[in-house]
Amino acid sequence: MIRVEKTVFVSYRRTNEAWALAISQNLTQHGYDVFMDFTSLPSGDFTNVILENIRARAHFLILLTPSALERCGEPNDWLRREIEAAIDNQRNIVPLMLEGFSFATTTIASQLTGKLDALKRYNGLNVPPGYFVYAMSHLREKFLDVPLTAVIHPASMLAQQAARKDQEATSMALAVEENELAAQQWVEQGVTTMDLATRLRCYSEAIRLQPDYFRAYILRSDVLEKKGDFKGALRDCEEAIRIQPDNADAYLNRGDIRESKGEIEGALRDYDEAIRLQPGYAAAYLCRSVALNKMGEYQVTKEDSKRYYDLAAADSIKFMALGHGGRGKYTDR
Repeated sequence: MIRVEKTVFVSYRRTNEAWALAISQNLTQHGYDVFMDFTSLPSGDFTNVILENIRARAHFLILLTPSALERCGEPNDWLRREIEAAIDNQRNIVPLMLEGFSFATTTIASQLTGKLDALKRYNGLNVPPGYFVYAMSHLREKFLDVPLTAVIHPASMLAQQAARKDQEATSMALAVEENELAAQQWVEQGVTTMDLATRLRCYSEAIRLQPDYFRAYILRSDVLEKKGDFKGALRDCEEAIRIQPDNADAYLNRGDIRESKGEIEGALRDYDEAIRLQPGYAAAYLCRSVALNKMGEYQVTKEDSKRYYDLAAADSIKFMALGHGGRGKYTDR
């Protein structure tokens, strides 16, 4: 039976959460039933909850930024799995393309393998900077208010409960401000260039717009380290730790900077803390193994190296440090 549905699944990278939340909040205010995994489901619940909620919703919005598809070449990448599930279940797929995203870009086109090759053939919506409200109106009126014939599969009780919990969390979250969206776009511009001066300018502008932007501080610290400004890089890591004291990435980056300065003991303390906060953090084991090797702790070095390779193999992780000089540190590239 042909009908108009108002159920939506929002697919996105965690680094673009502000945009996804703003979209979810806007649609919810206009009567849509939205699921966006705002509460970060455990990996064991992925199949039961995420995939069921894709099948139980008529519309599938995929948020595309210049860096969104970077890891889609990996078969177990969650964003890839979500897109494939939407294609398999014939959802109404709508790519939402932010500034700087283009399917013609070589690095993006190279990720569109297998079923993902079909993604570029769907009608997408550009979301220009400063026109979010207009773009959302266009999305609702032209892309979602359409008759559909796809079969909607009822979700299990577990999936429904997860959806309700997710919706409660998004409804309690503060409304996303325009400056947050603009800051995120500056970061996206930064991660798509190799020019250090441009990256520094982009991340600094993001921080000006959103002074508590954890990711921007971490990324800027990496640039400052590469430029030899260790004092500035450490300052950014410490600010990131102040903003999110339980996030292992800041400790990993600070440890790398300290190690570059020859402060091996300080680096080891940071790597230890990163592992304490995130015991399965493969990159932290790799970094710690290198630092321990410099200290002559060869047996522990071997143990950490083995732990790194076991974790990396289990999760099909390909760390960006190979070629970026940080052995796995958070650079978001």
